[in-house]
Amino acid sequence: MPVSFPTDPTSTFQAGQIGQLKVIGNEIVCGVSDGTAPFGIIDDINTSAFTAPSTDEVVVIPAVGVGDGYGHYISAIEVMKDMRHPSIVRSSFIADVEGLVLNDNNGILVAPAGTILNYDLDGDGINDSIRVIVSYTYRIANIPGDNTTIGSGRITLWFARGIFETDQFDTQQRYVVNATLFCNADGLLTTNQPTSSHPGIAMVSGPPTGINETLELLWY
Repeated sequence: MPVSFPTDPTSTFQAGQIGQLKVIGNEIVCGVSDGTAPFGIIDDINTSAFTAPSTDEVVVIPAVGVGDGYGHYISAIEVMKDMRHPSIVRSSFIADVEGLVLNDNNGILVAPAGTILNYDLDGDGINDSIRVIVSYTYRIANIPGDNTTIGSGRITLWFARGIFETDQFDTQQRYVVNATLFCNADGLLTTNQPTSSHPGIAMVSGPPTGINETLELLWY
């Protein structure tokens, strides 16, 4: 069963983030957890913009290649490619190719001149493009935020053991079945334990993928 507490007026949050009890003055309130004492999974909204993850998105950037004298082809000029979504949260972005430049506002990935070509796009046996796997969180366009706590001034949390799904997780980490989940400083689930004093709070039961971009978890 869920429980509710007075809302921390300084917190903004989305459903699926992790909540934590706090004391303001002499009142116990609840807001986004900093990971040190997570209490439950938030089931309310107070945000100006909704976000969603893009997991293991494949981006192929065509390029004109020249030999580098060491057996590789490299891009002769700067090349770029649109990703699926603009308005990317920069701190959430990760790519498996180093040296690329992110335009987070427009959702464009830029490969500087000299980037090693690692993919044969046309199948002729010569690498002619850069294949990158990226994960990130983006702000959803044309959908205004919401505040479901206005009427009650209270925030709802689920805290009992159970199976849950959320799209509020750290996209810079990898998720495998049975991995322990922690809460980071932004109230997001993560497999990266921030410090040894941060408690494990859940276990991965269904990792996010490029097809199903939600994280399924068993809450302890």
